[in-house]
Amino acid sequence: MKKSDHQILTKFRKALHQYPELSHQEKETTHFIKDFFEPLKPNEMIENLGGHGLAIIFKGKENGPRTLFRCELDALPIHEELNTNHKSKLEGKSHTCGHDGHMAIIAGLGLCLADKPLRKGEVVLLFQPAEETGEGAEKVIKDKNFAKIKPDFAFALHNLPGYPKHEIVLKKGAFAAASKGMIITLKGKTSHAAHPEDGNSPTEAMAKLMVGLQAIPQSLSSFSLITVIQAELGEIAFGTSPGKAVVRATLRSYDDETMTLLTTYAEQLSLLITKEYKLQCHIDYTESFASTVNDEAAWEYVNEAAKSLKLKTKHIRNPFRWSEDFGHFSAYTSTMLFGLGAGKSQPQLHEPTYDFPDDIIPTGVKIFETIAAQIHQ
Repeated sequence: MKKSDHQILTKFRKALHQYPELSHQEKETTHFIKDFFEPLKPNEMIENLGGHGLAIIFKGKENGPRTLFRCELDALPIHEELNTNHKSKLEGKSHTCGHDGHMAIIAGLGLCLADKPLRKGEVVLLFQPAEETGEGAEKVIKDKNFAKIKPDFAFALHNLPGYPKHEIVLKKGAFAAASKGMIITLKGKTSHAAHPEDGNSPTEAMAKLMVGLQAIPQSLSSFSLITVIQAELGEIAFGTSPGKAVVRATLRSYDDETMTLLTTYAEQLSLLITKEYKLQCHIDYTESFASTVNDEAAWEYVNEAAKSLKLKTKHIRNPFRWSEDFGHFSAYTSTMLFGLGAGKSQPQLHEPTYDFPDDIIPTGVKIFETIAAQIHQ
């Protein structure tokens, strides 16, 4: 990658950083990316994919496999605490997960493909919406235009603070956890606070449910975790005994089978407790992420690319506890998600002082370019 390309991509990344857009709102981000790619003359661009998604297709001269390289469009509802010229101009929104850097890397791959066309097959550069809410990948897959980009292989990376810059973090099998948000609503009956016996307060049931949910993983042999993240009881009315409670929790596991079991146990506990206290119970789910599982053949391509570039690699034993909706693609193709070290002293993802390190952009571009060359040249 040319030095001038790095300068172009750094400028591109910092421009994206200043105007972050939340999940399902990435319209202007997509327009900015489309403007970047039009002079590169790709063979095709598919807009409005699964929302504001954008797929950019480069085709080789001969028939061959189709490979997808994916990055994320969306930012986070986090107030940024940076003192830089490129800090977010949109209050309460920020690219504190590094998706701006991921987009810059995929844009860099586009520069390489325009400069050195493929010999065979197709490469699809997917700018995916709504990753942070766990909805984007599924919406892309369900889009009628997905058939045009359904790949033989799909690759993605995520920058990882806490690891040395440029280090490639690899794992076969499960790489990132499955997770989902569980919303449990308990309904009883309000009464005057002077006569709570005339109502049916969910107070005690809510307390028992919060403790019980977090104890469930102890009964499972595989890794699982339930974290109660928020609870509401009644209204702020000192003359009223509450008649409603809501408990919100996040469920996590390393595989989808354990997630199914964890969900079943959490539902059974909720219904058991509400029956004991003669309450009504309603359960909803949100932000559902499948486990991200790496295919062995796809893993080999990344491992070989890292070797040929003489990059330091780290082979981890356990999956990460965080989730990534790239896992939804695993049901449709051979996928590989890997980590790119962002620096040992780099603030962690989702922290208000996080800013993607521009000096790792060329490393991301080179490893994706090398993977593409293995498959398509």
